[in-house]
Amino acid sequence: MELSVLWFILVAVLFAGFFLLEGFDYGVGILLPFLGKNDLKRRLVINTIAPVWDGNEVWMITAGGALFAAFPHVYATLFSGFYMALFLMLLALIVRGVAFEFRSRDDGRMWRRVWDFGITCGSAVPALLWGVAVANLIKGVPINAKMLYAGTFFDLLSPYTLVAGVAFLLVFTFHGALFLTLKLEGEFMLRARQAALVLGVPTAASCLALAGLTYTNTDLFNSTLAGTAFGGAVGAFALAYLFVRNQKCGWAFGMSSLTILLITAAFFAGLFPRLIVSSLNPAWSLTIYNAASTPYTLKIMTIAALTLVPVVLAYQAWTYWVFRKRVSPQDLEY
Repeated sequence: MELSVLWFILVAVLFAGFFLLEGFDYGVGILLPFLGKNDLKRRLVINTIAPVWDGNEVWMITAGGALFAAFPHVYATLFSGFYMALFLMLLALIVRGVAFEFRSRDDGRMWRRVWDFGITCGSAVPALLWGVAVANLIKGVPINAKMLYAGTFFDLLSPYTLVAGVAFLLVFTFHGALFLTLKLEGEFMLRARQAALVLGVPTAASCLALAGLTYTNTDLFNSTLAGTAFGGAVGAFALAYLFVRNQKCGWAFGMSSLTILLITAAFFAGLFPRLIVSSLNPAWSLTIYNAASTPYTLKIMTIAALTLVPVVLAYQAWTYWVFRKRVSPQDLEY
């Protein structure tokens, strides 16, 4: 296997892991004002992700680092063309991170409500923008023959990309609700399950709309693997909703996780061997061949990845094992 192909797969895996793990973090943050009607409930909701949310973001940092090292032209074009969108995303993530740390610094009601609002907005904005960004990669953006972005921020916004943003937002929120059913007890768990049931219908509608618009606006379904993965994602989501209706929340969370992994796989399979499609001329698209680093660089990176990635995976698995228990009011510090 060519190293450029291997790194395309690795980048896809990193983004899939990020969407899977950070997806329920986003969902929990979005649901915070709806499930946490008082400070005790909000603290419970926050504590379900408190030990892991920052570790989950490492997947995004690693994916960005992999893009920078393996496909520097893609990294440069992406961060210049998507500058405003990525700036808004980074700003939201900063607010969210600060909010997690600052809300407990004061017992004042207004103080905590302000930071809770920061957690919610800092979760919703990135969830929406990730959908917009992923849809633009395969729909196509104005990239010229010099591999430079030749458009504006508003060129990234279209009915298709906005539907993709809403679909990602709802899928992550549904995923977060299912995560909470596994981490909370009693009435708190029941409220989380009810939230998942309420979210199920609009999430399904958004996913079907995304599938239809993807078919009409992109060539993703020209790839048999991508089409199969997209169909599998729809089926997995249907099973997730069926399981949560039958109070099998563990299975439901497993199926929502599979939904996210398959959607990510579908988009990357539809892109291959491209990384960003040019809407000006398909020949100007950035691919794993014209945007890759030198073979020597890819070789060194492969050795480093094979050495360090298993360590990171083992550490994160250990973290989830240590904090596997449900969160109850008795666990909160007063």
